[in-house]
Amino acid sequence: MTTSTSTTLQPIPGNSLTRFLSDGWVTTWRNLMKIIRVPEILLFSLIQPVMFVLLFTYVFGAAIDIPGDGYTSFLMAGIFAQTVVFGSTYSGSAMAQDLKDGIIDRFRTLPMSGAAVLVGRTNGDLVINTLSMLVMMGTGLLVGWRVNSSPLEFLAGVGLLLLFSYAFSWVMAFLGMSVKSPEIINNASFLVLFPLTFISNAFVPSENLPTPLRVFAEWNPVSALVQSARELFGNVPPGTIVGEAWPAQNPIATVLIGVSVLLVIFVPLCIRKFATISR
Repeated sequence: MTTSTSTTLQPIPGNSLTRFLSDGWVTTWRNLMKIIRVPEILLFSLIQPVMFVLLFTYVFGAAIDIPGDGYTSFLMAGIFAQTVVFGSTYSGSAMAQDLKDGIIDRFRTLPMSGAAVLVGRTNGDLVINTLSMLVMMGTGLLVGWRVNSSPLEFLAGVGLLLLFSYAFSWVMAFLGMSVKSPEIINNASFLVLFPLTFISNAFVPSENLPTPLRVFAEWNPVSALVQSARELFGNVPPGTIVGEAWPAQNPIATVLIGVSVLLVIFVPLCIRKFATISR
């Protein structure tokens, strides 16, 4: 007697939206658990901004004269912007490392959304940046930084910084899937991000820079992010010359346009890259 058994594949429960949300939550939780299991990732992510706050406040603060509330209030928006921009690079290095370790290949064999994997990766960065912001704000308050705006403006400033960092995480995730090793993304990102953050109004007023650097700083999206945060936190020094360039005159609109452009371009690029990449 021959016994035959047949197996019927059961459809995955839920619709495409609920499956995407479920997969996105699972991959986000996976990245958060990685941070918990390797606490050094979070530790060094939090120590670096604190060091920058203390270094610039006590080393450079005495040498840079800023009217109004002083250099500390001027500095903090720049430190916030620098930290969220550099923090977003973790998406790139983590994606490159997962590809190198074969984890992405494993994800692609599962009945899950590739977009959800990317959402989970960028959400993990957003959590790290949020914690870094909280630590920096506490450190800033200890060294004399104060918010001189309404609670809603303050929350809008924090939200704008985190929104920019989230959009930039998609850029770095795309780069992370385009390089051959995590070391490449780490080195390449710093070559780009250092000029963007230091040739800006983050640490010194842009009008103090030589003309070519001042023009670059006025059109620099990081300068727009910093100026937006200063305005929303009420930390704009009296008599500040923001420049004649449109981004310098309209920093909040510039940041919102930039975030929209980055998401519209790089979210589809990342999803397509994830679907076609192979190593």
